Amino acid sequence: MRILVVDDEKDVELLFRQKFRKEIKSKSLELVFAFSGQEALDMLEKSNPPKVIYIFSDINMPGMTGLELLEQVKERFPNIKISMISAYGDKDNYEKAIGSGAKEFFTKPIDFDSLKEEIKGLMN
Repeated sequence: MRILVVDDEKDVELLFRQKFRKEIKSKSLELVFAFSGQEALDMLEKSNPPKVIYIFSDINMPGMTGLELLEQVKERFPNIKISMISAYGDKDNYEKAIGSGAKEFFTKPIDFDSLKEEIKGLMN
């Protein structure tokens, strides 16, 4: 299963690779990374249908925000599930994300146990 993580902070890649070390090693999970909303869309458009089945995106990014990415993904790739993350667990971002079709909303620091449960549910 391939997951796309979208965050403008590059150190997120290392963190995710550490937290999902076992899943990556067993090849049950493949992580790919984009550091902007536009880069994420470009990756998704490279194959038809996209090889990604789940996106985990930050909301607050320069250029295209995570919420704008969410709208684009839902419109162009309706089969891809997307969850949002924000450093700010504010009600407004939560309501916008869920109202726009996000599967889940996480706040930083990420609860990786909850995220792993979310991903496990997609594998079934």
